[in-house]
Amino acid sequence: MDGFLLTTTEEFLNWNRKSSIWYLLFASACCGIELMQTGGPRTDLDRFGAVPRATPRQADLMIVAGTITYKMAERVRLLYEQMAEPRYVISMGSCANCGGLFQSSYSVLKGVDKVIPVDLYIPGCPPRPEALADAVVKLQAKMMKEKYLRTVRA
Repeated sequence: MDGFLLTTTEEFLNWNRKSSIWYLLFASACCGIELMQTGGPRTDLDRFGAVPRATPRQADLMIVAGTITYKMAERVRLLYEQMAEPRYVISMGSCANCGGLFQSSYSVLKGVDKVIPVDLYIPGCPPRPEALADAVVKLQAKMMKEKYLRTVRA
């Protein structure tokens, strides 16, 4: 039976979703350099179908890279709410995860998960570009397991 592909609708939708991840460019500190390097030729996020977007209305992944202050937290939340469903968040680096070496400062948020839900955490200060590429692959695996179409039984 050459030329036939059998799949479910959910698998087809999840495959499309994982193959076209559009991530929001959002970097506030030194982890932003590693984020830019990940999009460069050595790591190349494009090969995973991940393309940077400059607007939250077209993005479905937010990569929070770097220190987030309380003043910036309001903007992070607003950008997250403007993203289309389904939306995902990767917290990149110690500062985004828990405040990092600035956590004793009065103005630094003690983790971006205090304002938005986070799907994946990448440890390190700053984390390597390979770690971010691995997180994108893990996010794709998570996307493939999701079930959006559900049958309602009486």
